[in-house]
Amino acid sequence: MNRKDLDPTSSPYAALGIQLRRSREARGLTQTELGEAIAYSGAYISSIERGVRPPSRRLVEVVDEYLTTGGTLALMLDQLEHSILIEGFPEYAEREAEATALRLFQIGVISGLLQTVDYATAYEQAFVRRGSVTQQQADERTRFLLARQERINRPSPPYIHTVLDEWSLRRPIGGPAVMADQLAHLEELVDRPNVTLQIAPLSLGENRPFAHPVTLLTMPNRSLLGYSESHQRGYLERDAETLAGWSREYDRLQAEALPLAASLELIRVVRKEFERAA
Repeated sequence: MNRKDLDPTSSPYAALGIQLRRSREARGLTQTELGEAIAYSGAYISSIERGVRPPSRRLVEVVDEYLTTGGTLALMLDQLEHSILIEGFPEYAEREAEATALRLFQIGVISGLLQTVDYATAYEQAFVRRGSVTQQQADERTRFLLARQERINRPSPPYIHTVLDEWSLRRPIGGPAVMADQLAHLEELVDRPNVTLQIAPLSLGENRPFAHPVTLLTMPNRSLLGYSESHQRGYLERDAETLAGWSREYDRLQAEALPLAASLELIRVVRKEFERAA
């Protein structure tokens, strides 16, 4: 089938179908060959890839295992079945999984890829208490986050540069013990060769370049994608001029944030404060 015939907006399941095709082709398999390997017909695989029929839970689990996708298809199916994510984020998550480098800026909360399970769970429980989501949805969102984190633990992980504002270190998500563990986790992450972490101190005040969280993705073809969120939705930015501006602002943010050693020292100081309070 001609690649241009696959339209990600043609049905609710089209994006999952396109991801299935990408994973299959990455292994050099035809639809018939994949079907024979997992005991499904090539015609059924074709109908899933074209988004003309919904996949079964068993199919996506078998395909994820056979193609070693890290559970991507099952997670996409979860999102479709339960609508656990804000509008625009599923598309971002798909691109994030392909990126070779990520530049992240977060305000008031630790970046999701760097969160511990206890921190992520505590953060989601607040939505449950407010009645914004059900317990099942909160659990699914946490599971989705943990699956995203597995992608950065693969043998050839993407490079990650994260700038956190100082308030994200001091905001007591889950209480002192959870925060102490979370900050200790950040200290461990900075030892990885693919992770760089800086803190934007509160003293930057109005001179901090960004007023909202921002992500810049470098794709395998060296193109850039950007992502940001409002309270209601997220969106991918593809405009070259806009992305050039974001890149310049991120460079300024890196220059004005604390150096690596000073950032690590601040994390340690705040961690010890939480340990004393625990």
